[in-house]
Amino acid sequence: MFHELGGGVGVADLIFGTGPFVQGILALLFFFSVVSWGIILYKFSQISAARRESERFISIFWESKNLAAIHTASVGLKKSPVAQVFRAGYQELLQLTRAKRQAVGAESGFSTDLGGVENVSRAMKRQQNVELTKLEAGLPFLATTASTCPFIGLLGTVWGIMTAFMGLSAAHTSSIQAVAPGIAEALITTLGGLIAAIPAQAFYNHLNAKVRELDVEMGNFVAEFLNIAERHFLS
Repeated sequence: MFHELGGGVGVADLIFGTGPFVQGILALLFFFSVVSWGIILYKFSQISAARRESERFISIFWESKNLAAIHTASVGLKKSPVAQVFRAGYQELLQLTRAKRQAVGAESGFSTDLGGVENVSRAMKRQQNVELTKLEAGLPFLATTASTCPFIGLLGTVWGIMTAFMGLSAAHTSSIQAVAPGIAEALITTLGGLIAAIPAQAFYNHLNAKVRELDVEMGNFVAEFLNIAERHFLS
């Protein structure tokens, strides 16, 4: 399972040959790595579904002329952040029209005196923030893994090298053969830190860019929807 290094020493031998402190460091790095990969796989699935359903919703939105029909279609697109932003704006429009009818007994129409486009804008932007928070969930852990794991690995390495040289001193010898195994064991934590940090940093950058794209898409939709609402309903 583990490849052998020079001298026939395997990685497993180095790991299990370390002291309790270094093994604890390795266990912590393993935890960071496993959780990071779990987050990476989940975020890929979540963001892919959000992108796919958002594209479908936007297509439905521009093809349909009926807000009620669009709202009905959006019910089945729960993973689309754009659809959820639309639902928030649509619900606010419904509340405005009900308030208008109760106030003046009109058959239809909205009044800017009742809050108008500002209320719709606030509702949609509030939902946009909610959706953005969902999309960003887990990404801070990746950033933390990328920034801290190399230093955690370095801590284990420094400790291991100190232990190796202390053992060398106690053995009253200056032979490199005596200290080399201890240094190799110590360096395994630096390797572990890099193995945990590099994928976390790379995928954090990628996933964060995808979230930014969805956030921009939500913002653009809010602007378009408000223009339509103000032109056709809130004038």
